[in-house]
Amino acid sequence: MQYINDLQQIIEINSYTKNPKGVNSVGEVFDCWLESLGFTTLLYKREEIGHHRYYTSKHTQTGKKLLLLGHIDTVFPEGKFESFSEDEEWVYGPGVCDMKGGNLVFVEALRELKKENVEIQNIDILLVSDEETGSDDSKLLTAKLAKEYDYCFVYEAAGKSLEVVTGRKGVGTFFIDITGKAAHAGNSYTEGSDANLEASYKLQELVKLTDIGKGTTVNVGKIEGGIGANTISPHAHLTFELRYKISQEKNRVLDAIKKILNTSFVDGTSSTLSGGIQRDVMQTSRESLVLISKIENIIGHALASEERGGVSDANVVSSCGVVTLDGFGPFGDGDHTVKERALKSSFISRIEMSRVLFKHFIENLDFKGK
Repeated sequence: MQYINDLQQIIEINSYTKNPKGVNSVGEVFDCWLESLGFTTLLYKREEIGHHRYYTSKHTQTGKKLLLLGHIDTVFPEGKFESFSEDEEWVYGPGVCDMKGGNLVFVEALRELKKENVEIQNIDILLVSDEETGSDDSKLLTAKLAKEYDYCFVYEAAGKSLEVVTGRKGVGTFFIDITGKAAHAGNSYTEGSDANLEASYKLQELVKLTDIGKGTTVNVGKIEGGIGANTISPHAHLTFELRYKISQEKNRVLDAIKKILNTSFVDGTSSTLSGGIQRDVMQTSRESLVLISKIENIIGHALASEERGGVSDANVVSSCGVVTLDGFGPFGDGDHTVKERALKSSFISRIEMSRVLFKHFIENLDFKGK
C-alpha cells in the first residue's frame, strides 16, 4: 500500500500551525502529488503561518462543481510528537486522522481515476494552513472560494462506524476584561471596587445561559485577576466559550452576553468584551440528507451520518449555503494527543468510496441517481 509510505512521508514533517516552514514543506509534497494528476496550484502566501493552497482542475462550461476541503497543519510543536509507526491494524502519528490521513484519502482516490484514464474536471481542492488554531486567517478565503461551488466534501476523520458528518455546532470564544479599583484590604476595604467579585457574578450569569436540551453550552474556562490577598482586586479577566446547534440560540446568548457585560453587580466596576464567533453552526439540512441518499444509490450501500459538537472548516462552507458533508477521512481517535491513530481498513473503504463518487461526479457533473 504505497499510500501508507506517502502518509509516513508527510507525518514525519512537523507541521505545527506556528511552524510555517514545516507546513509549507508538507504543502509542497501535495503540490507535487496533485500537479502530477493535472491540477494547477495557486498559493495564497502568508508569512507567520503556512501558505494556503488552492488546486484547480479543468472546468466545463456547464455542470456542478465540487470542492474538496482539508488542512495541512497539526497541533504539536517541533520535538513534541513527530514520529510515525504502524502495526497490523493501525497507523500512529500526528495527523494520521486529523487530517493528513484524510487528505491522502482523496489524493489516492484521484490517483485511481488517473490509472483508469479518467480526466479530472470540475473538482477543486483547498488546503488551508491554520485550521487547528481556529482558521482565523483562512476562513475569509474559504468563504470567498466556497461560493463558487455546489457541493463540498471535507476530509476530517470519519465516525467509528464510518459516519459522515451532517452537522457541527457553532463556536465562539470571548473575553471580558473587568476594571475595578484597588484598595488596601485592611485599611481601606470599603474604598475599593472588587473586580474579582464582579467576575464571579458574571461567571454565574454566563453559565446560566447553558441549555443542554437545545445543545447550547457556555463554559468559562479561565479566570484571572487581582494582585494579592491584601489588595482589593483592580482587574479581572474571563475567557469563555459558546457552542450552539441552532442559529436562534446563538442570537439569544449573544444578546444575553451584552446584558451581562453592561450590568455592574459591584459598584465602581466596568467591563469590556472582545472576541466573537469563530465558526458559525453547520446545521443538518434537507439538501445534505438528499445528497446522502444520492450517495447511497451511487455506492450501493447505506451511509451512516451523525452530528458533532466539535467544529471544522465545514462550518465555514456550510454557512455560505454550499451543500456540505464532512467526515470523509479515515476513522481514527486520539487526535490532538500523542496517542493519535487511524484504522488502516478505513483508508481502504474511504478511498474506494471517494473513487466511486468522483468518477460518477465527473461523468455526470452532478450526483445524479443511477
